[in-house]
Order: sequence, then C-alpha cells, then structure tokens
Amino acid sequence: HAYSTKEEGSARPIGRYPVPNKKDMPYDIVELMEEVEMKTGFLPNVFKAMSHRPAEFRAFFAYYNAIMNKDTGRLSKADKELIIVATSAVNRCPYCVVAHGALHRIYSKQPALADQVVVNWKLADLSGRELAMLEFALAVCRADNITEEHFQKLEAHGFDREDAWDIGMISAFFAMSNRIAHYIDLRPNAEFYTMGRTPREEKEN
Repeated sequence: HAYSTKEEGSARPIGRYPVPNKKDMPYDIVELMEEVEMKTGFLPNVFKAMSHRPAEFRAFFAYYNAIMNKDTGRLSKADKELIIVATSAVNRCPYCVVAHGALHRIYSKQPALADQVVVNWKLADLSGRELAMLEFALAVCRADNITEEHFQKLEAHGFDREDAWDIGMISAFFAMSNRIAHYIDLRPNAEFYTMGRTPREEKEN
C-alpha cells in the first residue's frame, strides 16, 4: 500500500514534501517502517517525511538510535524524553513536543509532567536532579556559554562528564530535528495526543 500523506480525518498534509509510494522506497527503509508500525500500531509521521531523502533517513535514524537507545550512562528513557520535550518547547516544535511528550508519559508513568514542562519548566514538579538536567540541556539548546559551573551543577546531582555529553548531544540533535520539522511543517500523528494519559489498568477496566 502507499503511505498516506494525510492524517485520517484531516484535510491537511503531514508536511510540505511528498511521501514516496511504499513500492518506490528502498527495501531497508520499508522494512524499518513496517517494524515500527507493527510495534506501535501506527507509523509516526517523521518516518514518512524523512523517507523523502533515503540517505538522510538512514543517517538520521542511525544517530537517533545511537544517542537514544544506548544502554550505558545514568539517563533513563524518561529522562531523555523529558530533555526532548523541554528543548523542543523552546524551539517551538509541535511535532517533537507532542510525540516525545507521549513517550515521556509512557516511560515515566507521569501523565502531567511533560505538559507542565512545556508550559513552564521552572514551575514543573521536577526533582532537583531533573531540574539540573534540564538546566544543562536548555543552556545547550540556547547556545549559552557553557562553563565549568554547568558541569559542577550536574555533578552535584550524580551526573558525570559522559552523562553531560549525553544530555548535550540529545539537546543538540533535537535542535536539528526541531528545525527540520519546522520547515517541512511536520504534523504530529493524532495517536500521540492521548498516549500514556490514562493508566493501562483504567483502560482495561
């Protein structure tokens, strides 16, 4: 089948650039998209949009996997998603705020925290550790002058220099991702808006 350029129930396209027909895509990209679709129940629009440029698709998701799915360091999956939410809010990226807010809700089991961070991260119900993490991420996001004091604040909350690299790299990578989403007018999938808001037990009941 051809991947649709429009969301169901919406007249607006998912972005400015055409999505190739599935039969015209390279096999490895189709295979990855089908794997993601089977795992999540839908295909996030970023995969459709990036398939417009196969070589860049491969590079983009290879680097995403390298920083987001590494199993070393002190950052949890929820930590990483919260960094993305905070930096994407500053960069005014609706797609990444909505998509990664959903992932944060799922990993953290906290249905409200990502929303609080989007509105005003300084007033969100963050732990001291999370606050230090976001302060560093947002300093990178804003291209502030990074000083030893930034690293010392992280170290006071148990993060070492390698963790600082991870926090900074996620912020930097998503600065690029946010801007890609911005100029291609990438729209979030409808599914993301409700994911993780209701505990699984309540849904089952």
